Amino acid sequence: MTEKTPLDILMKHQIVLFDGAMGTEIQKLNPKPEDFPDGKEGFNDGLSFTRPDWIKQIHRSYLQAGADCVETNTFGSNKLKLEEYGYGDQTLEFNKKIAQLAVDVTREFADKPRYVIGSMGPTGFLPSSNDPSLGQIKLDEIRQAFEIQAEGLILGGVDALLIETSQDILEVKLAIEACHNAFKKTGKKIPIIANVTLDKYGKMLLGTNIQAAYTTVSEMGIDAFGLNCSTGPTEMISSVQWLNEQNALPLLVVPNAGMPENQGGRAVYKMEPKEMANVMADFLNQYPNVRIIGGCCGTNVDHISFLRKVIDDKSTRK
Repeated sequence: MTEKTPLDILMKHQIVLFDGAMGTEIQKLNPKPEDFPDGKEGFNDGLSFTRPDWIKQIHRSYLQAGADCVETNTFGSNKLKLEEYGYGDQTLEFNKKIAQLAVDVTREFADKPRYVIGSMGPTGFLPSSNDPSLGQIKLDEIRQAFEIQAEGLILGGVDALLIETSQDILEVKLAIEACHNAFKKTGKKIPIIANVTLDKYGKMLLGTNIQAAYTTVSEMGIDAFGLNCSTGPTEMISSVQWLNEQNALPLLVVPNAGMPENQGGRAVYKMEPKEMANVMADFLNQYPNVRIIGGCCGTNVDHISFLRKVIDDKSTRK
């Protein structure tokens, strides 16, 4: 098999398509308590061990829909999150094995290179806040929680690390530092993509705007900066426009399938694949620094198929 072009180089030559949601796809399978490790309901990352067939099929379906990359099922697998389920002391091996599971699925596809992205979601703490329970944590603890996770993902063979759905810019900084530390420990350097999550007013949870968030981390040795989750693509327009004007880092845009609507206590996402694809096509046409697109909560195989068509249409028109 020919050697893959590193993802940071690939982004310069083509638009890269990420996969869609993992969590909402798992929900569709109606997992029962007995499906989770030790019956710990909601422990989605643990399904990689108890129901690997489910996770493999979700990865496989996105690759069949045309995704260039799949994200590992490790969104909640930093050490602090895993401690909540009693697996904190297994963080490195846990991430390594889940990464290998995704890598195995990509090897089923020989049509073009496929990539595995190491997903690193938030710890659940907000180190910038004064909240007595969420803010009172040593920064080294957060950095270490991410460092062990990043190390496991790298050893498992991921092609890039994705710091995603971030709500506190200080935590993003710590996660980036952790990734660089993991590179030193493993002797391997791969691209870092740092994402933040904004509300419909363009602010992170603690009030940081996109300008401050980008300025804070853009010089920390990251390879791309992006927005994911929280809103649909329409609410991201002004932020994407500003980021594109900086004309520096490649940009990632991975929205939800519209703004979540509460129905009977559940978040429902109603943006149809074609509608979402049309907005994303506008992004690609207007903002040349957008180099990665994909889908977050509520998106499925159909959304990714439509986004594949958007990318292919754009490349044919060149």
